[in-house]
Amino acid sequence: MLRISDNHLARFLLICALLGLSACTTLGPDSREPEVAWLSNWQSDLYTQVGGSQQRSGFDTRFWWRLFDDTVLNDLIDTLKRENPSLRIAGLRILESRAVLGIAGSNLYPQVQQLDGAISYVNTRQHGGVASSNNQSLTSYQAGLGLGWELDFWGRFRRGIEAADAAFFASITNQQDVQVLLSAQVADLYYAYRTTELRVNIARENATIQKRSFNITEQIYNSGQGSELDLQQAKTQYLATLSTIPDLQITLTKTRNALCALLGRAPGNLPELAVPLDKLPDMKPQLIKDIPARQLLRRPDVRTAAWQVAAQSAQIGIAEADYYPAISLLGSIGWSGNSVDATPNTTALSIGPSFSWKFLDYGRISNNVRVQDARLQQSIENFQNRVLQAAQEIDDAAISVVKTAEQQRLLSDALHAAERSLELANKRYQEGYADFQRVLDAQRSLFSQAERELVNQGKHISAVISLYRAIGGGWLNTPVEQLIPEDMRKTMQDRSDWGDLLSAPLPDSPANPPTVLETSQHE
Repeated sequence: MLRISDNHLARFLLICALLGLSACTTLGPDSREPEVAWLSNWQSDLYTQVGGSQQRSGFDTRFWWRLFDDTVLNDLIDTLKRENPSLRIAGLRILESRAVLGIAGSNLYPQVQQLDGAISYVNTRQHGGVASSNNQSLTSYQAGLGLGWELDFWGRFRRGIEAADAAFFASITNQQDVQVLLSAQVADLYYAYRTTELRVNIARENATIQKRSFNITEQIYNSGQGSELDLQQAKTQYLATLSTIPDLQITLTKTRNALCALLGRAPGNLPELAVPLDKLPDMKPQLIKDIPARQLLRRPDVRTAAWQVAAQSAQIGIAEADYYPAISLLGSIGWSGNSVDATPNTTALSIGPSFSWKFLDYGRISNNVRVQDARLQQSIENFQNRVLQAAQEIDDAAISVVKTAEQQRLLSDALHAAERSLELANKRYQEGYADFQRVLDAQRSLFSQAERELVNQGKHISAVISLYRAIGGGWLNTPVEQLIPEDMRKTMQDRSDWGDLLSAPLPDSPANPPTVLETSQHE
């Protein structure tokens, strides 16, 4: 029977304790969110012009599309949240990164846990010769358990967990960013479809007016009282207006198909669009009083970039750990025996520390550290660039909202003038005070002004949508059970053992990763 003396056991425990106490060094920089120097003094004057008296602090940007007061749009976005393939992929990436985080955490425990065993039967037979035959047989048994535990002496594994943790939170904010982009895209496509529908209506209404004029000129020409020039001009204008409708119908179909793709449906009719709108909404954006600078840093894509900085920062510590020896505890227990009575069974115990050190690396480790540091600086620059782009998007959307609103007032007045001009032209032509060319010019002007007024109204709505997208509105914290559909979750659970990763609640995402990059401990 194997016995371990109290002295040996005490020494072994002392060694383990000393190693454990020593294993508190963490190499590499501690990640904090990079500062944006210009942001504290930046304030978009255009942003303050957008809302005016409409600004309010209680406005919930998570549901900004409800300001349009359109139940069809609300239903489409609800469908998007349930059925969109890109949103499901973003949800699956959260589950993937959750599993990767579990892999990283397992490195804190013994990395090698190997159980071996074997049974062998040996039968020996001798034939021929002078000596008598001597047949032998035996059965041998052996079993062993081996453990190998590399201690996290330099923080390699802790940095790995830190990187995986940051990547996990980045996957969550990325899913939130997908919500922002897709919600805005659905709203933009929906109102682009409605705008095109109304443009078709305008073209048909103008074609009806122009056809009436064409019929009148045709009757006058056939009676010998009019010129063929008036007839051909009226016909040209009528047919030219009709020719715009097929192109608009192409746009309608493409826009509808794009909506279908976002909703996870095959191209075809959308029942939700069956009832047309009489007119586009007169949209005046509601803004919050919070300054855009604070809005920028809360955008999901900016948060994703910040978490990517944190994840890459940890990679430097992982690379620097290769400068130092890997210190491990190794142990094994083995037992072997056989069926021969004269042979004793054997039990063996082996335990103790070990280390391995690649002290000649020919620049591989130092260059790997430089690679990781360069990648960290790239991620910092990506964060800075993302904030700049966010500020640009807010200003671009704000100027579009302000100027399309100004243009709308002018185009509405121009449309009223065009309507009055056509009325006067018809009257003067009927009374004989003007030729038919004046009527044609007035009809053409009315069609053009009605088109421009409607198209600009659509641009204004699109600018409002872009503004809400730019400030990062339109996302919710998604519970884990809503990341992917129930049938997909069941399929994955049946295919592989996911444990509770498909059902355990997601952790609350910290508002920020830890905030300035400190210098590395490795000189």
